[in-house]
Amino acid sequence: MLRLPRFNYLRPATAHEAARMAAELGPRAMFVAGGTDLLPKLKRRQFEVDSLIGLDFLPRAIRNGSDECVIDAGVTLAHASHDPNLNERFSGYAEAAGHVSSPPLRNAGTIGGNLCVDTRCNYYDMTYEWRKAAGFCLKKDGDICLVAPSSPRCWAVSSSDTAPMAIALGGVVTLVGASGERELPVTALYRDDGDRYMAKQPDEVVTGLRLRRSPNTRSAYVKLRRRGSIDFPIAGAAVAVELDGDRVESCRIVLSAVASYPLEAKAAEEFLKGRRLQEDVIREAGWTTPISVTSGAKGWSAWWSSKLLHEQATSSPASTVKLSGRIPLIHHPFIQKGQGMVEYALILALVALIVLIALIATGGQLLNLYSNITATMCNYHVGC
Repeated sequence: MLRLPRFNYLRPATAHEAARMAAELGPRAMFVAGGTDLLPKLKRRQFEVDSLIGLDFLPRAIRNGSDECVIDAGVTLAHASHDPNLNERFSGYAEAAGHVSSPPLRNAGTIGGNLCVDTRCNYYDMTYEWRKAAGFCLKKDGDICLVAPSSPRCWAVSSSDTAPMAIALGGVVTLVGASGERELPVTALYRDDGDRYMAKQPDEVVTGLRLRRSPNTRSAYVKLRRRGSIDFPIAGAAVAVELDGDRVESCRIVLSAVASYPLEAKAAEEFLKGRRLQEDVIREAGWTTPISVTSGAKGWSAWWSSKLLHEQATSSPASTVKLSGRIPLIHHPFIQKGQGMVEYALILALVALIVLIALIATGGQLLNLYSNITATMCNYHVGC
């Protein structure tokens, strides 16, 4: 049995006090909110700390304005995924929160924690004994990246579900540090480095997230994973589209689990601007980012990914939606042996775009149906 190491648990009353503690204690202290990612890693000795600074003082409210929503960092993922206003006006974000792990962990995990969740790699997310036998990696105790031994950097991948959606919706986080308070766009919160992946200061606490939208903004999140629950994403796609009639006025597509930070598909975004969301346009948008990312950090083959992607496409709500014709996602030319993870994630972005079309075409009936089902399940304490 893996056991937690001994540590001091500190309970500050405010974010400023927590930041001051972190600044004084240095790298031997870490913040903990829900602890759903941190505590297992402490058991595997991926982190070595003397003190944990509890963030249970953080408020847990969702405040809705006319064109924005402010979510306290202490809000649980379950709360965010079931919030009626988020589901109505920021549906992509509610979907992303609802796709994280499993119901028990969503009940404990927080919005702030998921924004800061550690990067993942099959060589890193193992027990101490396994890593010692295989050879330590650059991210912990070693001096080379086992995914790319000749590389000077770590290639662990960002696996947050909510971060890509927050970026797509123009999210801004509030940070409180020992030197004061500031706001930072979510997109600036990350570095392209699997080891030092957070751009915020170590003593800064994420206290809130602000999302903005226009009345014509539609959003969706699609996640590909091995199982229907528990697992981190193999690839994910967050899409937010602002429409002018039936044309795309602006679009943001952000991919998860394909790089060490949430990767924005800017070429696809530019391609879609000013165009109608029709099947040929959506299909062509997927060809605009011809880069590949190694999948070695997650330990599976391109062949396996393509097989799973077939299942994702055929089981997606998008596959049941008929517009002027059905996009044959399961025969999409991307789905072939040897494709990189950015391409896989872009296929999910196409699925998300089709879901958006379905919601627009049905006047929100699908979303209302989903909300009714969720509410009924919660009444009977199923999955809530």
